[in-house]
Amino acid sequence: MTKHIEGLVAAPFTAMNPDCSINLEVVEKQANFLYDNGVQGVFICGTTGESMSLNTEERKDIAQRWVETSPAGLKVIIHVGHTSIEDCKTLGAHAQKIGAWGIGAMGPSFFIPANVEDLVSFCAEVAGSAPDLPFYYYHMPSITHINFPMISFLEHASDKILNLAGIKYTYEDLMDYQLCLNYDDGRYDILFGRDEILVCAMTLGARGAVGSTYNFAAPLYNKLIKAFDSGDIQQARELQKQSIDMIQVLIKSPGSFNAVGKAIMTMLGIDCGPVRSPLSNITQLQYQNLKAELEKIGFFENCSINKATDGTQGKTKYAISEIKTKEITKLAADSISQK
Repeated sequence: MTKHIEGLVAAPFTAMNPDCSINLEVVEKQANFLYDNGVQGVFICGTTGESMSLNTEERKDIAQRWVETSPAGLKVIIHVGHTSIEDCKTLGAHAQKIGAWGIGAMGPSFFIPANVEDLVSFCAEVAGSAPDLPFYYYHMPSITHINFPMISFLEHASDKILNLAGIKYTYEDLMDYQLCLNYDDGRYDILFGRDEILVCAMTLGARGAVGSTYNFAAPLYNKLIKAFDSGDIQQARELQKQSIDMIQVLIKSPGSFNAVGKAIMTMLGIDCGPVRSPLSNITQLQYQNLKAELEKIGFFENCSINKATDGTQGKTKYAISEIKTKEITKLAADSISQK
């Protein structure tokens, strides 16, 4: 059942209206936007998608819209993790019913498993709710505070989770990461989840990656992958440095990372609206400062949407120059909160 994904999987933002209700109308535009830029799949309703700020019905509605409107070939992986295992199973069964490509789940982050055996038991129940779909465990200790070696997880899970496809590995333990890559002759799909050190993981054998900045910087990372695969390691390093420069701007900007990311999507013509409390939004002044900082590092030349030259993927093409300044200003005024 294991299907190894090669290339980028974006972790999309959940679009919201000004009142913070979910905005399903934006999903199709997001999906086309990502597909046209060479993204292979989406991992929806995860950390970037504010999953734990959404209720179960909202998450089901979002999942269904992504499955219904995504271009053929875009893999839709639905995060079904929750503090309640019953809600996990409800979301998992729903994902299978609507025809998702796969599901993933982080461990529960309030009552956390005491040992890796308990974590595997939890995941086995969740995965069992969608037995026909590939299941990915979402390893992100910075959020869940569950930090068992993932090689131990695979050793315990391999005969207990029949539809286990692999791990969404969002952590910096590169030794453990490589052990997972090599486990059982590379049986499992270990998707790397730290955008800022992607080139490091590729030297160990990473072929697929899940990340937040792939929402708006997929062209940069695809160039990085191409350079690495062609043996131009120096160019790959330079492109990784550009990624780090971009991420430093995001980290230093006021407001939550999700709000900053949504602001960048607005700059590119995809209005994802505000973030829900307790995350903080950014002001219009902060929006303008963010835009100026991104311009300073050449973001819009190197990381924005570019027209395809080979005509092989997607139908709708975008270019930052095609988004009129007045339209961007209006989008910002509509979606960025004022404080």
